[in-house]
Amino acid sequence: MCNTDTKEQRQESAVTDSDYADRNRLKHIEASLRTKYKHKIFNKFVQAICDFDLVRPDDKIAVCISGGKDSMLMAKLFQELKRRNKIPFEVKFLSMDPGYAERNRQQIEHNAALLNIPITFFNTKVFDAVFHVEQNPCYLCAKMRRGFLYRYAQEAGCNKIALGHHFNDIIETNLMSMIYGGEIRTMMPKVKSANWAGMELIRPMYYVRETDIKHWRDENRLEFLQCACRFTERIAAANPDDPAPSKRQEIKQLIARLSAENPQVPDNIFHAMENVNLSVVLKYKLNGTLHNVLDAYDNEEQEKQEQNIGSVCDIP
Repeated sequence: MCNTDTKEQRQESAVTDSDYADRNRLKHIEASLRTKYKHKIFNKFVQAICDFDLVRPDDKIAVCISGGKDSMLMAKLFQELKRRNKIPFEVKFLSMDPGYAERNRQQIEHNAALLNIPITFFNTKVFDAVFHVEQNPCYLCAKMRRGFLYRYAQEAGCNKIALGHHFNDIIETNLMSMIYGGEIRTMMPKVKSANWAGMELIRPMYYVRETDIKHWRDENRLEFLQCACRFTERIAAANPDDPAPSKRQEIKQLIARLSAENPQVPDNIFHAMENVNLSVVLKYKLNGTLHNVLDAYDNEEQEKQEQNIGSVCDIP
């Protein structure tokens, strides 16, 4: 019997088969966050939200998507949280195009479609603005991008922006601040914006480990952007076998070496920010005011002397 299918019919059938495969793949990806990765990823996500009160009833949260593994996973976790309907809140998936190469923009769009994430894009020229800056271009880029995210999120009626920084980002920042900045500070789980009234930044991936994110990505055969900025692309083109040099990369490698000898190192770095004893630090700032260890030192000595005098006088 002759095959009478037209070319158009065969193409339509192929598209239908592809759509069916993508739907099945999406179901598997979402199911993995409810089963195998429920404890290490989803529960950690929820724990941070509860511990730091990151999501409140009637919040409208702009989930900021860069196209990397962390922000894409965060978007899926917010969808899962919405599905469970424990807290009444809204989300808007926002992605800023700071001047991506066309292939990078297409990669984000492809992954968003595959993962069923309804992204709203907006365009800026941040990369053009910082490309020729020699001093701290990454800092300036991040600052400008965050400003645009606040602006567009607020215009969309959101009161919070969510960023995909995870556990390893936090501990790397802790060490970077000490080694390169000469100060003790960390990434906070939530921050009120100083420039955008009523806006707040939250980091719900605070407890999620990067190794678990990578395992989830690889098991589901997902490919995300690494770093799509022109500066790192230029370095990668010159040195394709080497990671883009940065202070963060140096710290990441340092933590990896220390962890090989002592697996508790990452946890200890993290918990150090929860165990700050102000009575044994030389100086510290509180609400912009600098305090010195000597400020209360003489008062403590005087109190001890008065206590001692009192005890002597009490002797009959």
